[in-house]
Parts: sequence; C-alpha cells; structure tokens
Amino acid sequence: MIILGVDPGTIHCGYGIIKLQTGKPVERIASGVIQLQKLDNIPDKLAKIYESLTAMIKSHKPDELSIETAFYGKNVQSALKIGLARGAAILAATNNGLQVSEYSPREIKKSVTGNGAAAKEQVLYMVQTILNEKKTKFPADESDALATALCHSFRLNSSNTKPKNWKDFINNYPERIIG
Repeated sequence: MIILGVDPGTIHCGYGIIKLQTGKPVERIASGVIQLQKLDNIPDKLAKIYESLTAMIKSHKPDELSIETAFYGKNVQSALKIGLARGAAILAATNNGLQVSEYSPREIKKSVTGNGAAAKEQVLYMVQTILNEKKTKFPADESDALATALCHSFRLNSSNTKPKNWKDFINNYPERIIG
C-alpha cells in the first residue's frame, strides 16, 4: 500500500509518500514541500496545491491520502487559509479515486512519538528513525507530512491485528522497534 500524507498550508504545503509492505520496514518513496510564498493570491496557491498533488498522485499512484485536520489557533485567518489548502488537497485526492483519512495534530504526534504534545524536533527525530533516514534533515512541513502518512499506516496496521501483549506487538510491528 502507498500512502500520501499532506501537511496543508498556503505558504508551505508538505507532502510525504510512503510504501507499506508486509514484513518490510516502511519506505519513503518521495517527500518535499510545495513552495507557495511567491504566489500573490489564494486562488493561485490553491491551484498550485491541486496541480502539484494531482501530478504526484498520477506519478506515484498512492492508494490513500492522509491529511492533518484543521485546528483552531489564535489566528482565525490562518485557520481559514489552512482549511482552503486542505480542500485543494482533498479535492485532488478524491478526483483521483483516493480514500481520504483525517487526523488531528495531536493524534499524529502521539502515533509517531507517543506524546500528543511533542515538539517539532521530536516528530522529526522519530520520522527519521522510523524511516531509517537519520542523516536526512527534513524541513518541518515535510516531516509533518511524513508523520501524517505514518500515523495512517499505524492506524491501518492496528485495525488489522490488535496485539494482546508486548511480545505480540514486537512480532506484529518489527519496523516500529527502535534499537
């Protein structure tokens, strides 16, 4: 299974594509940041998000999209803009036949680090560790998108087999053991 994770934004929109194969570690296929800061208006930014993600979907053929939900912060305008970016990403996914799953920032952080209030540096470290790419310094938006895809992969695995004890967990998820 191939999962496209998106960290939506109207200045930087992170994306991460991972591949899951039974009995193998999770593999990063592609990741990066769609740079939008040079575009002057929201419609152009949304079009760029839509076009970029559509091209990635056609190229890498993911099965599902995992995206961060909108959250309310102190700045309502920022929340609205993130909602628009989410809409462009979800539209690109649904127009290309992908199933969409949404996760809150807290859920994503908790699934990757074990702590729903983890700092960006903790998320980055765990993304690097899980993907076995400790020498790769991902920008925050890219790391967050990969974490979103990983969160979805963990959710898929946990819904298939629920371990009864630590031994079962280790046997079911060897790729999640950091040693």
